[in-house]
Amino acid sequence: MNLLVNGDAERGPGGGVEPVTDVQGWVVREGAPALIGYDVGNGYPTPADPGPGPGPAQRGSRFFSGGNSPRTALVQDVPLPVAGRVGRGAVDAGRVRYAVSGWLGGYATQEDGARLSVEFRDGRGTPVALSVLGPVTAAERGGRTALVERTAEAAVPPGARSARVLLVFTRTGSGVSNDGYADAISLTLTASKGRA
Repeated sequence: MNLLVNGDAERGPGGGVEPVTDVQGWVVREGAPALIGYDVGNGYPTPADPGPGPGPAQRGSRFFSGGNSPRTALVQDVPLPVAGRVGRGAVDAGRVRYAVSGWLGGYATQEDGARLSVEFRDGRGTPVALSVLGPVTAAERGGRTALVERTAEAAVPPGARSARVLLVFTRTGSGVSNDGYADAISLTLTASKGRA
């Protein structure tokens, strides 16, 4: 089960290229994101361009973009389960693994991009582990508008009690649009049989 709220950009205002001030489930820390529909066209990703789906990461109707800010940052703080197979006891015994994934991309040959990170924190809020995905370069996209899947997985560090997920879009060139794109952002936990 995805621990993130609205990791697929489907909820709340948006659908066009205009920036939004609120993104359901996320805190806008910097800039002004846009939740753009795959039907917008005009050079933005469409259903014909590489991206999520079919499979667990289905392509919905919208994706995240950096809007019109040089740098846009969205954050989501996720409390980890207290009890159960992936609860605190299992985490502290080294029996829980996490997987973070996202489809990250950009426009044509431009280097605007999106970076996804998850930082695990202990009960005092001190960082204890970090995974970073992206950005996906224009070369990695084959010089075309596309979203490419990036994933990482590892053991949840003992003592972890929360995860801070950060999605950052950066404009590298001139122009108004921040053409870093992201979709199907996911954070999941699984119980392992032995030590992770």
